[in-house]
Amino acid sequence: MAEETYEAIVIGAGPGGYVAAIRLGQLGVKTLCVEREYWGGVCLNWGCIPSKALIAASGLAHKVRHASHMGITVEGLKVDIPTMQKWKDGIVKKLTSGVKSLVKGNGADVAFGSARLVDARTVEVTDPDGKKARYAATKGIVVATGTNIIRIPGFEPDGELVITAREAVSLQTAPEHLVIIGGGVIGMELGMVYQKLGSKVTVVEMMDQILPGTDKDVVRVVDKHFTKGDNPAEVLTGARAKSLEKKGGKAVVTVEHEGKTRTLEADKVLVAVGFRPNSAGLGLEEVGVALDDRGHIVVDAYLRTNVPGIYAIGDVKGGPYLAHKASKEGEVAAEVIAGHKGAKLDVVAMPAAIFTEPEIATVGLTETEAKKQGRSYDIGKFPFAASGRAMAVDSTDGFIKVLTDPDDDHKVLGVTIVGPEAADLISEGALALEMHAYAEDVALTVHPHPTLGEGVMEAFKHALGEAIHVMNKKKK
Repeated sequence: MAEETYEAIVIGAGPGGYVAAIRLGQLGVKTLCVEREYWGGVCLNWGCIPSKALIAASGLAHKVRHASHMGITVEGLKVDIPTMQKWKDGIVKKLTSGVKSLVKGNGADVAFGSARLVDARTVEVTDPDGKKARYAATKGIVVATGTNIIRIPGFEPDGELVITAREAVSLQTAPEHLVIIGGGVIGMELGMVYQKLGSKVTVVEMMDQILPGTDKDVVRVVDKHFTKGDNPAEVLTGARAKSLEKKGGKAVVTVEHEGKTRTLEADKVLVAVGFRPNSAGLGLEEVGVALDDRGHIVVDAYLRTNVPGIYAIGDVKGGPYLAHKASKEGEVAAEVIAGHKGAKLDVVAMPAAIFTEPEIATVGLTETEAKKQGRSYDIGKFPFAASGRAMAVDSTDGFIKVLTDPDDDHKVLGVTIVGPEAADLISEGALALEMHAYAEDVALTVHPHPTLGEGVMEAFKHALGEAIHVMNKKKK
C-alpha cells in the first residue's frame, strides 16, 4: 500500500522534470517530484551551465591575450583554473539550490531517491539508505529521467586518464595534451575551452566533418578558429579510435586514419560520442510502456505513452537532446494532466545552439536538410564582416543565412547563424517560424543600429534581393 497519494508524480528533476513539477504546482495539482542524484539534472550540474561558464571565462582570457591590435596590451596575464572552477561551482550551487526551492515554493513535494514504476499508478522510491517507500498517483506519472553517456568498449572512463564531460568541466589544470573521441557539440565546446587555456587538443571524429549534420559552410568557420592561430588543434575526421593503453601515467590512443594507424599520447582522453536514454531499470517494460529500438519512450503529441496515466518528456523520449525542449514538454505535460483544453506539444521549430568559437545557432530547416529533402529554397545571406557592430566588438567571422520558400512568397523556412551572439540572435528566427512569417515581415521590421540583429534583417532583405549593406544576387 502506498504511503501517500498524489495527483501527479514526476520522476527526475532536470530541465524537464522540475519544470513539470513547478507547473503542476502552479495549476493546483498535488505533486511529488523525485530525484535520485542532483536537482537540475545534467544541464545545471555538469552540462549546459558549467560548460558555458568555462567557455565564457576561457574566451575572456583568450580575447585579452589577443587584444593588442585594439590598443590593449596586458602583461603577465595569469589564468587561475582552480579559482575559475570555484566561480563556476558557485553558479551551479546557486542554480541547483534554487531549483529545489522553486519546486517546493510552488506547492510540490520533493523526495530523494531512485524511482521505479510498480504499476501504472504506483511509484516505489528507494532512498540512499536503501529504505523503500511507495507513492500513488491518481492523475499521472511523468517520466523525465534524461540520458546517460554512451561508453565505448576499451575506453571506459576511470575519472582520471579517461574522462567524460562530467569530469571535464571540473579539471583543476589544463592537460598538456587532450585527446577527444567525438567531434560533436560536447567535444568541440570543451575542446575549445582547454585549447584557450593552453592545451594541445586532438579531435578524433568518425564522420567526414566535425559537428556532423551541421551545414558545411558553417563548420568551415568554426574549423578555421579551431585549427589555426597560435595554438592550433588537430582534427582527424573519418578516423576511428581503435584502442587505449595506459602507460606511465599517460593514455596511448591508437587511431585508424586515412588507411594508416597512428598513436596519440595524451594526458587526458575525453570520450564524447553521445548519449543514450535513461529508460532501463524504471519498470517501464514490466508496466507495458512502449520503447523504440534505441530505448526512447514513445509518446504522442500530448506526451502520453501507450499506457494511460504515464507520460514522458525530455531526452528520455528522444531527440533532439535540448534542455529548452525538455522544459517546453514539461509545461505541456503538466497542462495535459491538469486538464487544460488545447494543451498539446505544437511547436513549429525547435531552436538549437552550439557554443563554439564562434557560436552556431539554427532553427527550422537547414540547407543540408533542404538538399536531402530535395525541396526548392532561396537563400539570403549576410556576413558579419559587413556589420559595423561586429567590427566594433572585434568579431566579424561568420554569417547569417536564411532559407525561404520561393513557391510561397518567401515564407520563412529556417535560419542558421554562425558568428557572435548567434545563440541570442536565433530567437528572432524562432519567432518568425512560430508566427508563420514571410521574409518581408522581418525585412520590413526596423532593427536598431548599430546591432548584430540588423544582420538578421539584412539577410531576409538579401533573400528578397533588397539588401542595402551587401550586394544582392543578380536576378535571373
